[in-house]
Amino acid sequence: MDETVKEAITLAVKKEPFAQALKMELVDLEDGYSVVQMVYNPDKMDNIYSRSHGGAIYALTDEAFETAGQTDGTVAVALNVNITYVASPRPGVFLKAEAKRVSQTKKTAVYEVKVTDQDQNLIATSQALAYRTGKPIPFLEVESVRR
Repeated sequence: MDETVKEAITLAVKKEPFAQALKMELVDLEDGYSVVQMVYNPDKMDNIYSRSHGGAIYALTDEAFETAGQTDGTVAVALNVNITYVASPRPGVFLKAEAKRVSQTKKTAVYEVKVTDQDQNLIATSQALAYRTGKPIPFLEVESVRR
């Protein structure tokens, strides 16, 4: 993977308001691969049943998918995402979403994403389909100008 692209994506995640609101951290990024983690905070992420809100788990999944999908330096956008919730995490645990590209054509790419807790318990699985626009990621151009 191009190091300039890797640095640009890493910086973009650090500045992304939504990722920061949920305290997500990009911890690994390679070609077609990403790992994003966050701490499950029940005070901010519970639903009406005092269990993890599916949107919080989905957000972590989507962040891993989003970052893995940009690793070639071009914009990829979600066409379809299917998520299966397997278990509710315990309060305060680290959650990790690992996205892996499993297929790619000129215009689409398919990713599998797994969310696990710090004890490797499966929390959710996801299949995601991206449309590859072929356009350079805009924050890569901005970073190139700054250098």
